[in-house]
Amino acid sequence: MTVDGQITTDVAIAGGGLVGLSLGVALARAGLDVVVMDGEDPERTRAAAFDGRVCSIAFGSKRVLDGIGVWDAMAAEAEPILEIRVTDQNAPLFLHYDHRDVGDNPLGWIVENRVTRIALLDAAAACPNLRHLAPVSVLELTPAGEHIEAKLADGRRVSARLAVAADGRRSRLRQAAGIHTVDWSYDQNGIVCTVAHERPHRGIAQERFLPAGPFAILPMTRDRASIVWTEKSADAAHLMALPDDGFQAELEARFGDYLGELEFAGPRWSYPLGLTHANHYAATRLALAGDAAHAIHPLAGQGFNLGVRDVAVLAELIVDRARLGLDIGTPDLLAHYERWRRFDTMSLIAVTDGLNRLFSNDIAPLRLARDLGLAAVNRMPRVKRLFMRHAMGAVGELPRLARGEPL
Repeated sequence: MTVDGQITTDVAIAGGGLVGLSLGVALARAGLDVVVMDGEDPERTRAAAFDGRVCSIAFGSKRVLDGIGVWDAMAAEAEPILEIRVTDQNAPLFLHYDHRDVGDNPLGWIVENRVTRIALLDAAAACPNLRHLAPVSVLELTPAGEHIEAKLADGRRVSARLAVAADGRRSRLRQAAGIHTVDWSYDQNGIVCTVAHERPHRGIAQERFLPAGPFAILPMTRDRASIVWTEKSADAAHLMALPDDGFQAELEARFGDYLGELEFAGPRWSYPLGLTHANHYAATRLALAGDAAHAIHPLAGQGFNLGVRDVAVLAELIVDRARLGLDIGTPDLLAHYERWRRFDTMSLIAVTDGLNRLFSNDIAPLRLARDLGLAAVNRMPRVKRLFMRHAMGAVGELPRLARGEPL
């Protein structure tokens, strides 16, 4: 409801990225009134050309996206990951995951971000009780008794029972709420590009650990692969400054020729790698979701999946409380959300940080130990299946949407 520039709603979400829109659609489809306050112009993002960004979507995340009604619009452009091969430099020992060892479902899917974004924008537009305000800037959030009020740069105000900050790694709203973070830099940069290749990839993803950091080859539709290439920051700057032929030579030296000739199928770009983890995921009538709560190393491709699980948990807690006619912004609900999400997030931070530090070097004793470790796990079917199910987002205390159940 809007009266004299004052919008009243159940939940106000700051941030119209993949996580913010997913939460907005989930809540609106469950019957709540939702306002998503988006700093980007949706028409511009709809029209944006492919920029090379993709997400690895785990099986559990696919269930969530299916449950909120957006997966069908993404499925044709989602490439299944059927196998994962993990190697350490040129060692003959390796770790191989095959989806058939845990059932018929793929281990995950690789989807272009623009495909996911358009599917979410369409789903949001189809929800009559979801207002997508864009482009707008949220200046501040102010708790006021049983509500929290968002002040927008255009003069409007949004009053809600609960606000969610899904405004990214450098969240201004998190900072304004006085929530501190643990931050560190890896002195690494991620280089991202897409290549078309001569031979089919057969749904096989590669994670190659090189001395500077992991080099991932992720299968995409139409015989393409997304490259997520980690280098020391100084070396990444040099590589990005190379002309196309020089950059391609460096890429091919790491990629190899197993898929035949390569051709660039999009731009290349680079960004610094680091960790950001909020000390708390909530404040008064405010919850953090996605990168505003946790941004991790891309090594395992789990960043978006963490955000999707935030969405599934927060939506379940809010909807269950709303169906009982109770306040959806109380401290006990927010504390429950933080407890539920913190263990999963901390576990994944420990794994990605530990693996990056263990493998991003060329120390001979460590190299031998980790190669033997990869080979040992490869010969332990039960351990491999457990690791695969973890990567699929199919273990732990799962919310209903991640179990494939309706919200």
